[in-house]
Amino acid sequence: MSNNRHADEPQPEVVLDVATVRAFVAVVDDRYFGEAAARLGISQQAVSKRIATLETELGVRLFTRTARGAQPTVDGQAFLPHARALLRASERAVASVRPGSRALRIDVLNRRIGPATLVRDFHRAHADIPLDVVTLAEAGAEAAIEAVRAGTIDASFRAVTMPASKLPEGVTSARVLDDPHQLVTGPSHPLASARAVTPADLVGHRIWMPGIVPGMEWTEYYDEMAATFGLTIERIGPNFGTDHLAEVLAESSTLATLFGELTRMVWPADYDLRRIPVRDPTPVYPHSLIWHRDNPHPGLAALRTYIRATQPKRNGTTTWAPRWAMR
Repeated sequence: MSNNRHADEPQPEVVLDVATVRAFVAVVDDRYFGEAAARLGISQQAVSKRIATLETELGVRLFTRTARGAQPTVDGQAFLPHARALLRASERAVASVRPGSRALRIDVLNRRIGPATLVRDFHRAHADIPLDVVTLAEAGAEAAIEAVRAGTIDASFRAVTMPASKLPEGVTSARVLDDPHQLVTGPSHPLASARAVTPADLVGHRIWMPGIVPGMEWTEYYDEMAATFGLTIERIGPNFGTDHLAEVLAESSTLATLFGELTRMVWPADYDLRRIPVRDPTPVYPHSLIWHRDNPHPGLAALRTYIRATQPKRNGTTTWAPRWAMR
């Protein structure tokens, strides 16, 4: 078998089938087609057919038959290391998506908020489950839901503003974590010495939240909170992050902000910031877990079981959540 094409002629595309390459390597290793067939669990005729197909695709003869069995030709010897590499790559590719072998990929929106803490605690309890934690912070809930549908992430923690009937087919969500709000002020703010405040106490005070941007689910949450309780929530100025926000609050006697109780924040001690519970009712941010019902990753099932078993019940606490979160 030979290839009479000139070097400057366009070469036809060769599509290698992994099964035929595996048959070639098996014959090289076992020397006899019958032994290679036994190793692969197929008939000797099937091995011969796969080798013939591979030789036709490559345009070269790969074996010569001798009294000592099949011996690779010069072309066969040249092809052998690449064939082995291809099989190793194939095995790695399959292993990368085999349920339980790849990391569970979770979107937590922000690494400081409650869901991130929940995922960290889950990792401590299930250190054997590899995790890949991502933050699709610039994408709204709809984009995160689409990522779950497409399979680019396994799950996302978001506030889901749309009804379940509007979710893509196969995608589901469950409200799993209500994060109570706290008022955060500097030491000179009029409410700084309060042990707790009510939403009514916040009326007339400037609540500064520069991270609120149009089109995001948290914007819908704070817009409804402001309308329900008559609050003034300002979003003026660029968002330089929470470190800058804490610095401004420490120096201001008029500005305050709202954080989730589960949000992990660290600032210099001399800022003397106050985290004051909001009660009667307590506004809670309704984090939902979003996942695809057909996702077979065992880590996802373990995460859902962990959430059900560990999330606290706030009995006796009057809470408030937006109407869309109560559906």
